[in-house]
Amino acid sequence: MQKLMLQIPGWLSLLLLLLASCSSREEEIVLPEPAIIPLPVYMEVTNGSYTLTRHSAIRLQPATDDLLHIAGFLNEKISTATGFTLPVKKDGKIELILNENETLGEEGYTLSVTRLGVQITANQPAGLFYGVQSLLQLLPPEIKSTEKQITIKDWKIPAVEIIDKPQFAWRGLMLDVSRHWFTKEEVKRYIDQLAEYKMNVFHWHLTDDQGWRMEIKSLPELTAKGAWRAPRVGQWWQREPWQPGEATTYGGYYTHEDIKEVLAYAAERYVRVIPEIDVPGHSIAALFAYPQLACLKAPASVNVGEKFYTEVENSLCIGKAFTLEFMDKVLTEVAALFPDEYVHIGGDECYKGFWQKCPDCQRLMKKEGLKDVDELQSWFIHRMEDLLKEKGKKLIGWDEIHEGGLFPDVTVMSWRGMEGGIKAAEAGHHVIMTPASHCYLDLYQGEPSVEPDTYSMARLTDSYHFNPVPEDVPEEMILGGQGNLWTESVPTFRHAEYMTWPRGWALAEVLWSGPVRNDWKGFIPRVEHHFERADQAQVNYARSMYNAIITPYLLPDDELIIELSTEIPGLDIYYTFDNTDPDRYTSLYREPLRVLKNATWLRVVTYRGEEPVGKVITLTIGELEKRAQSDRRPVIGNLTW
Repeated sequence: MQKLMLQIPGWLSLLLLLLASCSSREEEIVLPEPAIIPLPVYMEVTNGSYTLTRHSAIRLQPATDDLLHIAGFLNEKISTATGFTLPVKKDGKIELILNENETLGEEGYTLSVTRLGVQITANQPAGLFYGVQSLLQLLPPEIKSTEKQITIKDWKIPAVEIIDKPQFAWRGLMLDVSRHWFTKEEVKRYIDQLAEYKMNVFHWHLTDDQGWRMEIKSLPELTAKGAWRAPRVGQWWQREPWQPGEATTYGGYYTHEDIKEVLAYAAERYVRVIPEIDVPGHSIAALFAYPQLACLKAPASVNVGEKFYTEVENSLCIGKAFTLEFMDKVLTEVAALFPDEYVHIGGDECYKGFWQKCPDCQRLMKKEGLKDVDELQSWFIHRMEDLLKEKGKKLIGWDEIHEGGLFPDVTVMSWRGMEGGIKAAEAGHHVIMTPASHCYLDLYQGEPSVEPDTYSMARLTDSYHFNPVPEDVPEEMILGGQGNLWTESVPTFRHAEYMTWPRGWALAEVLWSGPVRNDWKGFIPRVEHHFERADQAQVNYARSMYNAIITPYLLPDDELIIELSTEIPGLDIYYTFDNTDPDRYTSLYREPLRVLKNATWLRVVTYRGEEPVGKVITLTIGELEKRAQSDRRPVIGNLTW
């Protein structure tokens, strides 16, 4: 952290010299309105505004195809709301200019708005694109409307001076399309949403136990069989398995043409697409499609969400020559389709029990001098490295892949906390940090009793206070970070949005602006401003940050004490023990609560002033006692800790 704090003012001061009116002290940079996410490195609101009208025009310098695409993107965003598009003309007042400014790097930009017009400058088209995203956020929320034209007399852009560049090169979101299927149009919508917040990586989790989603022309059964499963609802891991004769109608897959369409869409938004083929574990769909990939007995169906781990094979048989031939065919088509230098091969949570019983695996281990099945997995990962190198690609995988040693150009994605990433960085590998505690977007984001069912917790504050660079790790070894949306409990795209935003906005800010510039209190009003923008665009999001946090614990004499708090400052908490709904006329929380005699329920709600903002939370005293079993605290004064 100290290194980042020392570095940012250094390069920041170089940028600020470009503006004579600017102070060089970082602490004097104050967040003005309007609210931009992620927070720019420098932004000053000046006097006046520029009014966008149908007589405005765009000037490109130079008028390259890339800049024409960016102008088209800008028009696409504003035309539905305003009812007009802007022509590209030599005397346009909205200028997109490529020039040379070494302080901005490849993705930085400047944005100047005056009464006379708008000017965005950058070294590369990507920087101009990010400048356009900031420009769009300066317009009224209605500019994002995608359903109907909004009647507004003046589309005013406030006068500002912005200088901006990202802290990290890798700023991503992952979408798991295996556990639940999302159409290519939904995938494109997700890419568009992450690009709005200057994220530049879309990690596409294409295969897993519950579905194989990418067409492999040389292995047609992968999608003919592996992309489909029996329809189910209900809690994940508690579902009834597929029954013999039952139709497998739930699922889908992306053809090569679908993938090309998504890739083109992402490229227009300067988003890299990283495909993931998760092996050697997480492979039930592949084993069902090609039973010869199994060690002993292939699964009878694609998993529908029932328990199977250690009981049903879900790892490729490494001892069979067919498996390497299979992977060569898969990776050949993946490498030919996806232009990015990386292919993600997973490598996580691989159950090795069936390898211990498999004669083919045991034979290979003896031949290669491998002492255990952990070394067998490492042997397989090295073979994947070789295959990808032959195809001009680099391997990336979850932090388990580091356990057996890797070639230097392999990148590690650390999900089991930061430790795996730290070890990989110390061994000379680039790392992308994505610890579950901060970056897993499938986790609860607030009080579980009023949230859709999932597991564990990662609040908005957790995501916002994520720092991808651990102490004593060279910053250059950390490429950045990303949020991961696993979809066991995410059956629809609408719910995918709910789980992603606003935590995705928090991660976007951390990865663009840098964790050293964290300002939680300043972030909240900007989030609320973007709630309005999301409403206009019909993007779903969670308001969980408004809900009370209920923390029960036990005193040494087993007395139950309940502490109430809020994630965002300035909210009042009201509660009842008498089975009535709380409001601002009931008891106001001031200090930890003792449970009233014979009480059965605690009910809690949050208010801002006279308006309720959080959900009413109802918990039984029995549930609170159960939660408190792991937390005992000493008596201190009047119980206010």
